[in-house]
Amino acid sequence: MKRFRHGLVLGKFYPPHAGHHHLVRTAQDRCERLTVLVCAASVESVPLADRVAWMREVHPDVTVVGAVDDTRMDLHDPAIWDAHMAVFEGAVPEKVDAVFTSEPYGDELARRFGAESVCVDPDRTVFPVSGTAVRKDPVGCWDFLEPPVRAALTRRIVVLGAESTGTTTMARALADHYRRRGGVWAQTRYVAEYGREFSEQKLAALRTRWPRAQWEDVAFTTDDFPLIAAAQNAKEEAAARTGSPVLFCDTDSFATTVWHERYIGGRNPRVEETADRVAHHLWLLTDHEGVAFEDDGLRDGEELRPWMTDRFRAELARTGRRFVELTGPHRQRLDTAVDAVDALLAAGWDFAAPLPERR
Repeated sequence: MKRFRHGLVLGKFYPPHAGHHHLVRTAQDRCERLTVLVCAASVESVPLADRVAWMREVHPDVTVVGAVDDTRMDLHDPAIWDAHMAVFEGAVPEKVDAVFTSEPYGDELARRFGAESVCVDPDRTVFPVSGTAVRKDPVGCWDFLEPPVRAALTRRIVVLGAESTGTTTMARALADHYRRRGGVWAQTRYVAEYGREFSEQKLAALRTRWPRAQWEDVAFTTDDFPLIAAAQNAKEEAAARTGSPVLFCDTDSFATTVWHERYIGGRNPRVEETADRVAHHLWLLTDHEGVAFEDDGLRDGEELRPWMTDRFRAELARTGRRFVELTGPHRQRLDTAVDAVDALLAAGWDFAAPLPERR
């Protein structure tokens, strides 16, 4: 089989899927050096930088570059071809010896690069998927997506509330509910509250110096909370990469802003900046009414629960976050939560249409 010095793979990768990765790996096997050019139009809703980062992560031994291409495609218009080639050659100025595609335009694209055309699986028999199919039905195409794309598309649901209001019970119950649906949903993950783990470590460290120390002896500082928020984000990101299209989180970095108020007072801008780095899609606020306070050794301030519920509600509303309040007994709360999550999933994923193509 003929080998080439420098190969090129070009596409929108909107978003990348298994067919794209098969094309890249096939080209890489036949080239001494391979460049992948990611072209994105300004109207598209997945940023170019994200697509480039995803491709670089999956293909670390390949050169991945990006370019904005706002010219529509018309395979029959030489002027439009010229406009595209100006973008392509500006991004990849080196000589190209082979162009690898699965598209009908491959021969003309290679001719314009002065390169050989190599067609790879044009009928999509190896991986029956396309970018159009992923945008239309991410859930149905989930198995064709790599971890960074899954993480970006996962709908992240946060259960938050005052102390001893059932956030952990609810987050776990929701994850179990969706796992039982089977199929792709069997991979549904739950992310525990890192703040609790951090608190356990604080108490354990104190007890190495003072064996009789109790929870009320533990002291927090404002600098603890950015660490908690960042660790919570990292745990969520790891879970989203390997889970189903929905992820359930027992609190999140946004909730940490209110916990900072509760333990320290006031705000910490670093916590708020960290909270805004991760996109969540729905918050489920557990009401304190009707839920007995249970002191498990890491809780206090039963009298503060009404204040905390009000603060969570106010901050969710102030920041424009989509939320639903869970009230009543557990079964009623779970039914309300499932209805809200199902409505979110039914709304689908809002991909902007790519530029029109005339083939």
